[in-house]
Amino acid sequence: DLFKIGDWIEAPQFGADGDVVDIALHTIKIQNWDKTITTIPTHKLIDSSFKNWRGMSDSGGRRIKRSICIDMNTIRFCDDEMVLKYKKINIIKDYINLKMEDIKQELKPESSSDITINNRTLTNIGTFRAYIQNYLKNNSNIHKDMTFLVRQLSPGDNGLPIEIYVFSNTTDWIDYESIQSDIFDHLLASIEYFDLKIYQSPSGNDFKKIID
Repeated sequence: DLFKIGDWIEAPQFGADGDVVDIALHTIKIQNWDKTITTIPTHKLIDSSFKNWRGMSDSGGRRIKRSICIDMNTIRFCDDEMVLKYKKINIIKDYINLKMEDIKQELKPESSSDITINNRTLTNIGTFRAYIQNYLKNNSNIHKDMTFLVRQLSPGDNGLPIEIYVFSNTTDWIDYESIQSDIFDHLLASIEYFDLKIYQSPSGNDFKKIID
C-alpha cells in the first residue's frame, strides 16, 4: 500500500509531481499538475525514494509554514503611548491588560527606574507575535486540532523571521492557497500598527531616493 490510484506522488528524480492515474504490473503513470504524464517503471519507483501526500489528504489539514522577516532596527520596548494604541486593537486588548497587570504587580517601588530596561515591559515584536496568535485562533479556516505555532527563528541577514506554522482546515489546493494568501495579506498590512517594518533588500527605487 505504498501508493494507490488517486494518491499525490512527488518523485523529483523522475520529474513526477502529481496524481497516480494508473498502476500496471511494470509501470506507473502519474499525471503531473501541468497535465503531462510521467511513466515510471514500478520497480524503480519502489526502489527509490518518493513522497506520498496521502497522509496530508487523510488528515483533513494542510500545513502553512511561512515567515515574515522583521527589520530588527524597528524592534523596541513599548512606551505608554504605544501601549494605549495597542489596547485599541480588539483581539489583543485582553492580552495587553493581563500583561500590564502582571507587570504592575511585579514592579516594586524601590526597584522602579526611569530607564526602561531596568523594568519589565512589553516589546512591540512580542505584542505583534501575540496579535498573530490571536488572529489565527479567531480564523475559521485554521485547523484547531493540529500543530499551532507562531515563533521566532534565528535572526540573520534578512532580519528577524517570525514563522507561522499552522494547518488549514482544508486540503484543497486552490482553497489552501487562498487561505494562506489572505492570512499574509492581512499580517503584512497590519505590521505598521505595531511600529515595525518588514525587512526588504534595497531596490532600484531605494537607491534612486538616496541619489535624489
